[in-house]
Amino acid sequence: MQGLAERLGTGLARLRTNAVGDDGVETKAEKPLPGAGHAEALEEILAGLGDRRLDAVGHRVVHGGEAFSSSVVVNDTVVERIRACSDLAPLHNPANLLGIEIARRKFPSLGHVAVFDTAFHQKLPPRAFMYAVPYDLYERHRVRRYGFHGTSHAFVAGEAARRLGKPLEELQLITAHLGNGCSAAAIKGGRSADTTMGLTPLEGLVMGSRSGDVDPNLHQFLADQTGRSLSQITDLLNRQSGLLGLSGASNDMRTLLEARGGGDARAALAIDVFCYRLAKALLGLGAALDRVDALVFTGGIGEHAAPIRAETLAHLRLLGPVVDGARNAAHGAATGGRITADHSPLLALVIPTNEELVIARETAHLLDDA
Repeated sequence: MQGLAERLGTGLARLRTNAVGDDGVETKAEKPLPGAGHAEALEEILAGLGDRRLDAVGHRVVHGGEAFSSSVVVNDTVVERIRACSDLAPLHNPANLLGIEIARRKFPSLGHVAVFDTAFHQKLPPRAFMYAVPYDLYERHRVRRYGFHGTSHAFVAGEAARRLGKPLEELQLITAHLGNGCSAAAIKGGRSADTTMGLTPLEGLVMGSRSGDVDPNLHQFLADQTGRSLSQITDLLNRQSGLLGLSGASNDMRTLLEARGGGDARAALAIDVFCYRLAKALLGLGAALDRVDALVFTGGIGEHAAPIRAETLAHLRLLGPVVDGARNAAHGAATGGRITADHSPLLALVIPTNEELVIARETAHLLDDA
């Protein structure tokens, strides 16, 4: 059984489920949850499990700081160490902890495992993770770039290698995880060589409600000009910016594409900025590689928004991509994910991510060894 709670905190919040019965028949369902937050959605999901037997619970946690370089079995100490990282991922870690706490109360006899988005990037070289600030800020406060979406980047890199029939250790890839949160990574020999997110998930690409990169002096400027506090400005950049801030309408790319089609100039601007900034970052990640064997699109936008892929690739003229319109419109379904022409100098792929599978594998591995 699979489930996805989306658009939480809005009147369009909903829970979609997909279950396959013993007879192999797939059943899909959708339940509106208007106004529901993470707690309400999780309770609904747990209620939907019915009498299904659970062996363990795996939890995605966005930020592990330098405290967690790999997945861990959850205990009270782990919970508190995750909580200590909440300031670094204010949109995610509190919600992740909420899920852990609810699940531990409901299933106290089961093993619980935390799998961290940051773990895959923990072997970045210093030139990629250090900020050019006084070094004692790193020594004393671990101020550095961490990177996120690690489970997704790792999964699609491995899947790209499988589809290309080559060892992952021999490939150099750029992966773009595009959803409400967005990040891209340069992956060399199966290891993260650089990525776009930093100390927190706010750095990097334009996202649903997050600004991505801005001038660091913007905080002081806005404080002086608007009287906002530092925490209010941080909240503005995390929750009121990105696609939502530019368009003034929505953080959802599906909504914006529809609005652009109806002549909405602000929606068009948001999409244009999103694609240009993404392409600019992808070219920058090339500095960590010797070549680009493939560019992989994944995540909700990356997998389903053909216009976004086409417009982003149009900005990558230096790499010479030749988009095959039919393949792109079909999301590469009939061509192993390939959306570029056979003669294209740049190979671009669409590969659905499966972070849940990575979490399940990590959970089984750790608890089997316990």
